[in-house]
Amino acid sequence: MFGDFLKRLTAPQPAPLDDSDARLALTALLVRVARSDGTFDSSERERIDRISAARYGLSPFEATKLRNDAESLEAEAPDTVRFTRAIKDAVPYEERIGVIEALWQVVLADGVREAEEDALLRLVSSLLGVNDRDSALARQRVEQR
Repeated sequence: MFGDFLKRLTAPQPAPLDDSDARLALTALLVRVARSDGTFDSSERERIDRISAARYGLSPFEATKLRNDAESLEAEAPDTVRFTRAIKDAVPYEERIGVIEALWQVVLADGVREAEEDALLRLVSSLLGVNDRDSALARQRVEQR
């Protein structure tokens, strides 16, 4: 279903993504992190929907559709390293910081920080080119809300 999209995203020199493709790729990354602990529950789905609605100005219906599409994309996406590096090459740094913040929202959605989620978030932050300090600040902003 997303074969052409993934081929463009993982090309040696990917072109910057248009807005709708960037939304889809970034939401798929949220789904990947949410699934990393082996549980993808309703609190995580709802958090992803709220993040998408707020971040992109979507209705609840549109946010749910985006998440459903992202779930399908995430299932077809290559390993996390290639997928995340492709997003890094196609998405501006400022948006990547916002993505780290959103990822922390998803990790903390169920009230439990699992070791698998922490490890994956450290890896994803690094692959997105976001340093540990910026990631920690993003987590602190989320925890303060």
